[in-house]
Amino acid sequence: MLSVNTNTGAMMALQYLNQTQAQLAQTQSAINTGLKVATAKDDGAIYAIAQNMRGDVAGYASVTDSINRGMSAVDVAMSAGQSISDLLIEMKQKALAASDTSLDTASRQAMNQDFTALRDQITTIVKNAVFNGFNLVDGSTTKISALASADGARHITVSAQNLSLSGTIVTIKSTGTISTAAKASTMVATVQASLTNVNSALAKLSSGSKKFSIQLTFAQKLSDTLTAGIGNLVDANMAQESAQLTALQTKQQLGVQALSIANQSPQVILSLFK
Repeated sequence: MLSVNTNTGAMMALQYLNQTQAQLAQTQSAINTGLKVATAKDDGAIYAIAQNMRGDVAGYASVTDSINRGMSAVDVAMSAGQSISDLLIEMKQKALAASDTSLDTASRQAMNQDFTALRDQITTIVKNAVFNGFNLVDGSTTKISALASADGARHITVSAQNLSLSGTIVTIKSTGTISTAAKASTMVATVQASLTNVNSALAKLSSGSKKFSIQLTFAQKLSDTLTAGIGNLVDANMAQESAQLTALQTKQQLGVQALSIANQSPQVILSLFK
């Protein structure tokens, strides 16, 4: 039926052209952003899943930072422990030499001065073994914890090791000397016991550092896996989008031509009245 009031062909052509325009806009958005699901409007379900996964990735970034801080604090403590172990070896040597009863007074006094300097150096090392406010070797804290999960529910804990003088690990008194052969002889056993204890404490700190390292590697791998999963859900296939763009642009041009032809249909009615 020919009508000047209703052009069914033009309405159909316009509907298809609008659909093509919408698809073209979506494809252009995918090309511009690199995402096939850039907003909730594109696909609400996929967008929600991706956002939840992005939250987990952000959480693991915080976990990584927390573990790195914990590892650094433990590494500082281990460096202090190694330095103290080296000092104890020197102190044992001094004490053993000073235990010789045939040593003259001047030599013994010089050795004692060296010994006390080494002894006091332990205190200096212990006080300076601080990272991010944590000192794991001065007795100010019993442990350090780091995040182990993106929800903050799980933690990794490493016990502190008090390496201060007059403690349970370094049993040398803060006033200990080797000023006499008897004191030096007793000090040899004390230093040896302290050395054994410090090396045991270092082993414990090393185990704690390894726990942090293992969890850090896992957190990084899990974050990478989640990131790849997000990409699988929302990233656009650029080769496919390029082909789709070409097809839709062609379809758009044909739609415009079809609409133009449909709009000319009412003019046919004029020929009926000539």
